[in-house]
Amino acid sequence: MKSKAGESFPCSSRLTRPNDFKQVFQNNVRVSDECFTLLIGKKQLHRPRLGFAIAKKQLKRAVDRNRIKRLIRESFRRHQKKLPNHDIVAMVRFNILQLSHQQIFNRLDKHWRNVIRKCEKF
Repeated sequence: MKSKAGESFPCSSRLTRPNDFKQVFQNNVRVSDECFTLLIGKKQLHRPRLGFAIAKKQLKRAVDRNRIKRLIRESFRRHQKKLPNHDIVAMVRFNILQLSHQQIFNRLDKHWRNVIRKCEKF
């Protein structure tokens, strides 16, 4: 799948440092359902950033964890221009494996809208 101009996922859009994750886990706003939990952290200067906290306890097989991360990353990439400049950590629950790719994208679309709405108040 070829990305459109401005829809890349560079390293500057990723949460990579333990301190970044720690700050999001300590001070956050949650957007969640039975499959996803998105933690919205502090405001950033340049762009929204995405990190993953997908536990082996929830998704035992690496292939499942990687597939879900790929789908979340793709959805984030498509919506990042609309998202506020906050750090976001994505977590999932085991029942996400029952969903198709399209169902996952639909749920994430709903969550991104909720992130935008909640960040106006945060």
